[in-house]
Amino acid sequence: MKPELVFILLVSFISTWKLDSAEAKIFVVLMEDDPVVMMSLRNDENIAIYKERMTREHDIFLDSLLEKGSYIKLYSFTHLLNGFAIYSTDKKVLHVLESAEKVRLIHEDTKLQKLTTHTPELLGITTGVWPSLGGSMLAGEGVVIGLIDTGINPFHPSFTNEGLNGPACLFTKTKFKGKCSAGEQFPPSACSCKLVGAQYFARAAIAAGEFNSTRDFASPFDADGHGSHTASTAAGNHGIPVIANNFNYGFASGMAPGAQIAVYKALYPFGGYMSDVVAAVDQAVEDGVDVLSLSIGPASVPSGPSAFLNVLELELLFATKAGVLVVQAAGNGGPSSSSILSFSPWITSVAASITDRKYNNSIRLGDGQSLIGTGLAPPTVGGVFFPVAAAADVCQRNITAGLVESCQNSDAFILTLVRGRLIICTYTFDFESEAATIATVADTISKIGAAGFILTMDPDIGSEKIKGATVPLQVPGVILNNMESSSALWEYYNSNTIRSRSGIAIGFRATARILDGREAIYTGQAPVVASYSSRGPDVNNALLETADVLKPTIMAPGSSIWAAWSPNSEGDQYIKGQSFALLSGTSMATPHIAGIAALIKQKHPDWSPAAITSAMMTTANITATSGAPILAQQKNKLSPATPFDFGAGSVNPSKAIDPGLIFDIQFKHYVQFLCTVPGVDDMSVRRAVGVGCPSKRTEWCSDLNTASVTVSNLVGSRKVTRRVTNVGELVEKYTVLVREPFGVNITVTPQSFKISVNASRHITLFLVATQTTNAYTFGEMVFEGNNNHVVRVPIAVYVSSTLGF
Repeated sequence: MKPELVFILLVSFISTWKLDSAEAKIFVVLMEDDPVVMMSLRNDENIAIYKERMTREHDIFLDSLLEKGSYIKLYSFTHLLNGFAIYSTDKKVLHVLESAEKVRLIHEDTKLQKLTTHTPELLGITTGVWPSLGGSMLAGEGVVIGLIDTGINPFHPSFTNEGLNGPACLFTKTKFKGKCSAGEQFPPSACSCKLVGAQYFARAAIAAGEFNSTRDFASPFDADGHGSHTASTAAGNHGIPVIANNFNYGFASGMAPGAQIAVYKALYPFGGYMSDVVAAVDQAVEDGVDVLSLSIGPASVPSGPSAFLNVLELELLFATKAGVLVVQAAGNGGPSSSSILSFSPWITSVAASITDRKYNNSIRLGDGQSLIGTGLAPPTVGGVFFPVAAAADVCQRNITAGLVESCQNSDAFILTLVRGRLIICTYTFDFESEAATIATVADTISKIGAAGFILTMDPDIGSEKIKGATVPLQVPGVILNNMESSSALWEYYNSNTIRSRSGIAIGFRATARILDGREAIYTGQAPVVASYSSRGPDVNNALLETADVLKPTIMAPGSSIWAAWSPNSEGDQYIKGQSFALLSGTSMATPHIAGIAALIKQKHPDWSPAAITSAMMTTANITATSGAPILAQQKNKLSPATPFDFGAGSVNPSKAIDPGLIFDIQFKHYVQFLCTVPGVDDMSVRRAVGVGCPSKRTEWCSDLNTASVTVSNLVGSRKVTRRVTNVGELVEKYTVLVREPFGVNITVTPQSFKISVNASRHITLFLVATQTTNAYTFGEMVFEGNNNHVVRVPIAVYVSSTLGF
């Protein structure tokens, strides 16, 4: 019988059977034994034998436990997961499976289809870029992304051949010549068509006495989770199911799922050392990576005459010279000014935005109130209301109330009083110092048999960012992360709690039920610069003297990003044991840009790193679809974003692959830039890069041919030159428009021009200070082409004096 006919008959039978009961449900049951993806099966025949054996074991298992006719097995999962899906109308089936041996977890299937790494769709990659490159499987083909990070979990389906959801090894051979270094938890078979290189660097960490071989693994294996997360965001396989705590959050995909990955482990749970990182960068460039992603940075501005002459910055300069695009996290020190920790113009520094995906949770009280909060947690069972009790009212009397309120110790509770109740816990200062965690709250609730928990804010802390709020939880829970909701809950509870004359709670009449907090809401709103994302202006040195360089460079999604994780994680105890994690930071934004850069590199293999960065910058979005400006989170407010918040703007991949014009830069131009940095002499440049300053040089740092114009100290007037190259397919005529920064008059020559394919043209800007600002003001230069190309160049100017005007 044909497979499609079997499927039609099966669907027909289920549809008929479903009429007998409104209680029919589908359950996904995962078993303990390893699926194919976790096995070292060397050929197709062995894989088929193993899959057939697992399928047979599923049938035997079900037949031995469940009555015939009480279920239908829909699928056997043998590839990415070892388990099965069953359809049943019998309530007893779930109970039997929950108590059966070898069952690892049970997940009730959902009818909603969601995207997990929502960002490919959000950025327009799935419809605007992947189809032009041959589809998701081939998007990034022939490009190798190197990641300097904490290593990788090679067994994760985001990186295995089996996780490709199609024929494996479609990748084109590249110039890459790296190797895989086997070691603990990292066998020689760990590398694949996707993961083509893996090495680790720890000599400095070992010498410093911080490396622990038991914890940190002397191999490329990811003992932290961070490296797996960034790698899968950049180039993880497409369509990987994201299951955390028995719940399917959707399907994950990297930005360039057809690209290959090479990892260079130089960071560990404790951090890392620059020499290890430099060694890793060196090896990566020698191996032949095309893009280098570093979700890392220094703790502060390096000492010395210039931050640009720091060892790592120079190492990355030579990586650029070798044709490798370097992408680095801007830092998480925002919203403070000049908190940027990625300095040099040859580095693409990435800011982070909040996406339109939200996870909200709520609790309904017995009096009809609904209080909004957060929490990636399941709902309370059955849609019924449960009695509510404060932790301090159901604990042993000989324990300090403050220790109980945070719900960190299960021994503190009286089990007869907590079972079946929702427990009110308090987010105290212990959570801020990480002496207490939300994961431990959930663990406590599970141990004491409570129905769930409600975490309220301590009035002394106020409405702060909750640490650990994005951890997937196994028990019902809601975090009331504002004082208004917390106060409303306490008012309701206190008015419905009967107390003795001594104040002891003797009657609990407050009831509530917690809703499901795991369903994502997509608002469609424009990206917002995250508060933590480091801000410009860029600095020349540790004295924080500002530089003629725009930083950050570009912005990408960085908040609440689902991606691969390492179950052995020592880096985040909140999510230890999970295969996926929901994280935020410029570390998460950086691999988005690395993956998008790989897509551009595939489309334009001869483009230089500067050309690729230029393409992303000049096509970035600075407004929402409505035309309203993109906003930035500041301290306790939102305000229109500036180039010091998001660089050139929010990346737009579908436009970046066809930018019209590019601003290209060669190594010699970066040397000239260094020669014009204030406080840097010729000898310093020679010692740093091996060549001296040319006799004929540019006068200002602002003359470097970047796709932005930054003047940190305008006195009177200045001439700035740019050179554009037509990378379009046709001759195009451009008109140049300027929106002047406040206090500056700008004249552009020429104001319009026609440019042939592959031809270049110089553009001159003459800036005249009209008013002393003693602050940065912002504008832009826009090239509008008659072939629909729009090339936008941000301008930032600090007018120190109008002398000479």
